[in-house]
Amino acid sequence: MRGGLAALLLSGSTSVMADTLVAMRADDQTIARFDMPEGSGWCVLWNHSVEGFPVTDCYENRGGQMVLVRSHQPDFAAGLGHIPGRGRQVSDGAGGYWILDIDEPVPGNAYVLRPGAGPVDHRLQVGDTVVSLSAVAARQRVRIELTGE
Repeated sequence: MRGGLAALLLSGSTSVMADTLVAMRADDQTIARFDMPEGSGWCVLWNHSVEGFPVTDCYENRGGQMVLVRSHQPDFAAGLGHIPGRGRQVSDGAGGYWILDIDEPVPGNAYVLRPGAGPVDHRLQVGDTVVSLSAVAARQRVRIELTGE
């Protein structure tokens, strides 16, 4: 029987597939919850705190893993830029650039963000739905997680 249990555990059949995207405040209040099946994606958008233009980071559910896949940056302003070896930079045709093929798994399928207040307006976008994290949790800890809940 021990061999059967080991085979079951090694096969991964006891794991839970991550298929829900949740944004939650530190007080456990859910800000947003989306079905996020394998292969689907979402973006986190915000306005650069100095220049004011929108910046976009996009993620996908790849086999239950949150993966950063691309980023759009309209300028080389403070805190922005391409890191050689981390994706490839291509022009967006409007003076900015995309960093494509980042393909970087997010450790633990989650990260903590402190949404900026006012014009920074951190937002979570899934399809045509946009939720302002800043409107309900400016300067607070918000955990963005891909989970099996």
